[in-house]
Amino acid sequence: MTTTTTLSRPKSDRVIAGVCAGLAHRYGWKPSTVRIVFVLSCLLPGPQFLVYLAMWLLIPSRGY
Repeated sequence: MTTTTTLSRPKSDRVIAGVCAGLAHRYGWKPSTVRIVFVLSCLLPGPQFLVYLAMWLLIPSRGY
């Protein structure tokens, strides 16, 4: 897995909006691991969905 220097949402590895895949590619993790951690974090109280929505709006989409 290669890491990228910028944070962007890929078009090819998306499930919903590509936020988890973008974070995974940025830090060299597997996208499925980031998705599982996000789903597990939703079991805890907090603004996880709002953070996800904000990241969806703020992180640019990659053209490939």
